[in-house]
Amino acid sequence: MTEPGPPPAAGTPEGVPHPRTIRSFVRRAGRTTTGQARAFEQLGPRFLVPFQPVPLDLAAAFGRDAPTILEIGFGMGEATAHIAGLMPHKNFLCCEVHEPGVGALLKRIGELGLENIRIVQHDAVEVLDRMLRPATLDGVHVFFPDPWHKLRHNKRRLIQPPLVARIADRLRPGGYIHCATDWEPYALQMLQVLGDEPRLRNSAEGFAPRPDYRPLTKFENRGLRLGHGVWDVVFTRA
Repeated sequence: MTEPGPPPAAGTPEGVPHPRTIRSFVRRAGRTTTGQARAFEQLGPRFLVPFQPVPLDLAAAFGRDAPTILEIGFGMGEATAHIAGLMPHKNFLCCEVHEPGVGALLKRIGELGLENIRIVQHDAVEVLDRMLRPATLDGVHVFFPDPWHKLRHNKRRLIQPPLVARIADRLRPGGYIHCATDWEPYALQMLQVLGDEPRLRNSAEGFAPRPDYRPLTKFENRGLRLGHGVWDVVFTRA
């Protein structure tokens, strides 16, 4: 997923690749349904946060001060809405570029009466780099990112040292990063890359038990019935 990018921003440490050279997404085809379009119209003005290359005032965006979790790539928002419903005392800043997915999460927000989600329809790597100050996040969720199965494509995976360093920089002490994947080679890479970041500590001896807050999706349940594994990796900021 690594592509040539613009020059490093001011303050980027010398020798550290700028994270905008990594993209957190792959464009997918899809059609926005009538219900999703209605959710954009009715709920978008309240729950969508426009991307701007300046630090985001989280308290103003959410209308309160609360622990904030960043979610990178939420798909159709099923797990996001579930977790936000379980944790009304936390704020969830959620990034996704896929328009039907954004519309689906907006629709769930309306159906469930959720107040603690804000959505940035933009590349999460740029959001992390441009909109979030150091030590402002209490957690980061990265669930089932594209595994890029072929060996020659492994360099395109999202979980790479430059991005993990940026995430560690934006986590408060005691904050966490939780990754989940159904592709074991990627799970092993996650363990290695997160373990190599000196500011992070593994919360388990190897892979972590699935935290109670992360639901089993329909896709995941189907995979488990077929004998496919799912691996959770949870590291905390020292």
